[in-house]
Amino acid sequence: MNHSDVQIRLFLRGLLSPKTDDADRPYCPVTLTAPTDASAGDAPPLQLGAIPGDTEPAKQQIRETLASYEKRHRTMPSRINVNGTGTLEVVHTPTDPLKPLANKVVVVTGAAGAIGYGICKVLLDNGCYLAATDLPGERLDKFVEEFRSMGHERIEGVAMDVTNPASVAEAFSRIVETWGGLDALVHNAGIAHVSPLVEMKLEDFRRLERVNVEGTLLVLAEAGRCFAAQGIGGDVVLVSTKNVYSPGAGFGAYSATKAAAHQLARIASLEFAPMNVRVNMVAPDAVFSGGSHKSGLWAEVGPGRMKARGLDEQGLEEYYQNRNLLKAKVTAKHVADAVVFFLSRLTPTTGACLPIDGGLPDAVPR
Repeated sequence: MNHSDVQIRLFLRGLLSPKTDDADRPYCPVTLTAPTDASAGDAPPLQLGAIPGDTEPAKQQIRETLASYEKRHRTMPSRINVNGTGTLEVVHTPTDPLKPLANKVVVVTGAAGAIGYGICKVLLDNGCYLAATDLPGERLDKFVEEFRSMGHERIEGVAMDVTNPASVAEAFSRIVETWGGLDALVHNAGIAHVSPLVEMKLEDFRRLERVNVEGTLLVLAEAGRCFAAQGIGGDVVLVSTKNVYSPGAGFGAYSATKAAAHQLARIASLEFAPMNVRVNMVAPDAVFSGGSHKSGLWAEVGPGRMKARGLDEQGLEEYYQNRNLLKAKVTAKHVADAVVFFLSRLTPTTGACLPIDGGLPDAVPR
């Protein structure tokens, strides 16, 4: 879709989403999807003609067209014929107190890995529509198929290279085309590198910079533009790391670039708040796997850590478990549960970081 078509769908979704009496969840978002034969309804479809290119006149025209339709038919449309872009079905998903994300469209970046798997599974179990994004290829395709084989139909795999502005814009455009917009972004994409500072190659540092910093900026900016067009609020959760507060020797590139990403999320919490968009962070310690998916970070980091400590893979996991106060094994599901806590809006919180580390005194946010 072109930029104008994306904007129209975002405007429509925002204007069609009913208001609620809940200050934390002020809207019940609809989805805009391809129509089915069973979705025609009694009222005729809304005919939406040519829309001005400028943002405010376009939104005003759509608002007036919807108001006129509601006055004539005493209901809002269940189908909309959009000039030049086809027909949309307006789907009102019932709220479910047991599934707080039942009517939400959630985007997860860097989905096809250990933490991504845990996040996607818990989000789908909570009833959301999920866009699982990662680099294009067989890995992402198999990841999505795995969830569909478990009965999860509300997942779409969306190719996205977070370092490429055109790829990021195209991915968000596809998500808007599929469901009409988005309600939450979980930014999990990131890579690691092991090297002492005196031996680090500049290109290796820049490689992490492109993914961990520039990727965070591009994804936050694109999501922010979508939230602004919809006008119904939203949420962002950045998967940060305990290394922001407690960096490790030989882990300078990762620690520094993730700290920059963390700071971008804090800035986003300031800039997005007027749109009722909350931005929070979760900071896990070592997560080695999620389901059958091994951590890409630990594939990079693990061999050196095992060699330095004379441990095998199981021994390394036990080492990280035993170093925290609770002697807890930190899992991908723990990270996912923290994400769902923020997306469920159980507290009026933004700009916060929740450690998921079993208690590491030197990594407490301060």
